[in-house]
Amino acid sequence: MTQAAYVTAADALDGWKDDLLSGNKPTFWPIGDSPLDRIELGPGLVILLGGAPGAGKTALAMQLLIDALRLTPGLRGLCCSVEMPPAVLLDRQLARLSGIDATTIRYRQFGAEHGERLELGLAQLEAVADRLAFCRPPFDLANVAASADAFHADVLLLDYIQRIPPPGNHADNRVAVNKSMDYLRQFAEAGAGLLVVAAVGRTKDRRGRSSYDADGLSLASFRETSELEFGADSAFILAPPGKKDDPNLLTLKHLKSRHGECRDLRLRFDKPIQRFTDGTAWNPDAGVAVDLAAAWDATTPAADDWGDRWQDT
Repeated sequence: MTQAAYVTAADALDGWKDDLLSGNKPTFWPIGDSPLDRIELGPGLVILLGGAPGAGKTALAMQLLIDALRLTPGLRGLCCSVEMPPAVLLDRQLARLSGIDATTIRYRQFGAEHGERLELGLAQLEAVADRLAFCRPPFDLANVAASADAFHADVLLLDYIQRIPPPGNHADNRVAVNKSMDYLRQFAEAGAGLLVVAAVGRTKDRRGRSSYDADGLSLASFRETSELEFGADSAFILAPPGKKDDPNLLTLKHLKSRHGECRDLRLRFDKPIQRFTDGTAWNPDAGVAVDLAAAWDATTPAADDWGDRWQDT
């Protein structure tokens, strides 16, 4: 016989009431300026981020991870990227942090005019380098768990989940992704915060054509399984602009929020420097001259008192 396992409402109420009246708030790690600061990333939370190929989902996920480490001293992160090696990811983040275009960085075509910005960008990366690790092969969840535990990582970035298999043999991709979400929830229950990048499938546009049209993207767009959206605390999809819209303005569609209301975010993606900013405040006539040092200094890091680290998974 199966042994009964339950808790009475009276017992649950006592613990819940004590927590409620104590004033203890959920822990969230700051991840950037408005509107990205609306995304709740913290211990025990799984954030699902989808998008079409080339939409910028890896750039956005890495921006959130790096800024979370920068804004919370002591926070530690692990990135498992199947498609991009650490050097490429660092190239892109250097572009964002320095304002030097990614092509110049890729081909190492630096001139005297890049010196100050290059120094600033490198300093920002070096400031978090000892708290950021990258998974090496094998790219599977068993290695993610072992590496996260060994590195004492607090936040995990998985890019992308359909290509990071769970332990065991799973001939069917849907079954494998279902099992993957089971493991991700275990990571979250152990205290980790997760940024999970996922591929999405094509949908039918208004003319019945197969496309990644923004109007057709929904929770059902995540490829392989419905367990991804069911298991996530929040789910977002980067939707491309319409044909008549500014090609740099994207909508981060907020499709699920377990703990509050869904609110879409309007973002500007400056692709040459791989940077996402507020799409509602951008003024094309204002120019792009920015005092990067002043911008970074204006952001105060969070206090390092958010709680104990997770250990075993």
